[in-house]
Amino acid sequence: METFIELLPELNKAFFETLYMVGIAVLVAIVIGMPLGIVLYATDNGLILENRFIKIVAGLVTNLVRSIPFIILLVFLLPFTNFLLGTQIGPTAAAVPLSVAAIPFFARIVESSAREIDRGVIEAAVSVGATPWTIIKDIILPEAKPGIISGLTITIISLVGYSAMAGTVGGGGIGDLAIRYGYYRYDNTVMYTTVVILIVLVQVIQFTGDLIAKKVNKR
Repeated sequence: METFIELLPELNKAFFETLYMVGIAVLVAIVIGMPLGIVLYATDNGLILENRFIKIVAGLVTNLVRSIPFIILLVFLLPFTNFLLGTQIGPTAAAVPLSVAAIPFFARIVESSAREIDRGVIEAAVSVGATPWTIIKDIILPEAKPGIISGLTITIISLVGYSAMAGTVGGGGIGDLAIRYGYYRYDNTVMYTTVVILIVLVQVIQFTGDLIAKKVNKR
């Protein structure tokens, strides 16, 4: 049984590996998932970019990825990860399936947040000649901001959980530490410590996300 002090360097490394891989996935989710969510919303019937074909294709792809359990997606993407990075292990490699999982998850949240906007506001903007880009930039995104931030918080928390699963295939992070030291060595100290770290991390993320969402909510 290793003491907490002896484990501290490994815990510190695993914690920052988790932040690193989740951070990459969150960035990808924002850069790709947010526009995808806007497309899913804006291409619907009667909206500013109405396009049935794009709506169906984007919806099918999004639902397809979301329907795959993360542990299966993780294994399925190993060849692609190896092709992309030249390795299948480590936090950078784990960030690839995390990013793929995060994109459709966040996109649906963005779409749902946009649907809460009063269509009358959008119709009024269209009637005065506002372009689709102007409506997206000045109406949809600002109005949906609280919901998007709350959704991003949920996404980050889900990714923390997914990152722990990545440890089963050598992805690094807290999950990897729990598997290598806690499970294989039957060290309860490691298991309990990693669980506590994950609980605290999730609580901090949730509190911060809720606080920011309340501050930007102008309703």
